[in-house]
Amino acid sequence: MKDQIFIFDTTLRDGEQTPGSKLIMSEKIEIAYQLEALGVNVIEAGFPISSPGDFEAVQEIARRIKNASVCALSRSNEKDIDIAAQALKGAVSPRIHTGIGTSDFHVYSKLNMNRNSVLEQAVSAVKYAKKFVDDVEFYAEDAGRTENQYLARVIEAVIQAGATVVNIPDTTGFCLPEEYGAKIKYLTENVKGIEKAIISSHCHNDLGLATANAIAAIENGARQIECTINGIGERAGNTSLEEVVMIMNKHEDLKFSHTINSKLLYHTSQMVAELMHMPVQPNKAIVGSNAFSHSSGIHQDGFLKNRENYEIISPEEVGAADSHIILTARSGRAALNFRMKNLGYEFSREQITDIYPRFLEIADQLQEINDEELHQMARLIETISPAKKNASSLI
Repeated sequence: MKDQIFIFDTTLRDGEQTPGSKLIMSEKIEIAYQLEALGVNVIEAGFPISSPGDFEAVQEIARRIKNASVCALSRSNEKDIDIAAQALKGAVSPRIHTGIGTSDFHVYSKLNMNRNSVLEQAVSAVKYAKKFVDDVEFYAEDAGRTENQYLARVIEAVIQAGATVVNIPDTTGFCLPEEYGAKIKYLTENVKGIEKAIISSHCHNDLGLATANAIAAIENGARQIECTINGIGERAGNTSLEEVVMIMNKHEDLKFSHTINSKLLYHTSQMVAELMHMPVQPNKAIVGSNAFSHSSGIHQDGFLKNRENYEIISPEEVGAADSHIILTARSGRAALNFRMKNLGYEFSREQITDIYPRFLEIADQLQEINDEELHQMARLIETISPAKKNASSLI
């Protein structure tokens, strides 16, 4: 029996905080519909009090989305919560996400409060939010740097106040996976009533550990991952949705399930990248343009003999185009012959060997050998030793 991991997507809230990624209303709705089709469980649609435009976007998404919870962020004060509740009125399954900083950095230097007053405000906020919705998520901002005993006190108190989800953010991306996993485990073992709430992981990528930390969290008792498409978000970004989903898909020993249709990952990634003006880096896991490309001769030869030698994910699993053999000065004869066959040529091993030195000369001058150069090489081979072209020849 696999435990379900709920996927909480915050592309439209935390992701939109990426500089230069502001969306207009129609774009937010388009992404929300795509996230619903993708199968996310919760869509964090925005921070309603932050601007009239964000309020209207959350309100419109709440009215339209039927197959996922729609969540609105607020701080731990009544005005924020009032506005969030108003924006969510049309939602089939509304959630208010409220909270406050709990690390000593936040308690003393950001909030100018003390630990007791922060705990009281957290409880008050949850109780107030429960007047509007049944589903209240509490976030303990900077939980990653919060002392565990105090964090446990806060989490126990907000669950008693009615929180249905408790979010343990590694807000600054500081934690190591072992440390973050141990924090989640500490809460599961030391918070009275923890079974009444879902523990949520919300990790940032400042040290490149967001995905690893999210996996460590679910291994230690968390059952919700907060993430974004392409891992976009504040500073270095958030946990990448496509990465955690495919880790769960590929590591069946983890015994976790989810509701994401992985075949829509690539299309969703491309949509978000285009609408939010955030190109996906070529070497990005799962959805980068190089994720299924092979240029090293050793890798190409192994891949052509058996795809699984160098690909643990097939492009079809995430809705990407087929794998690519990229011809460079590092490519070998097997890759050259493969690409020639794709263009409709059938050459013997001897013919490929004869033309290979010429191929390397050209490849040393160019970053990549394209089809036109290959056609020219094929003509050169045929002037030396005519060869039979197959029926699929493109020239």
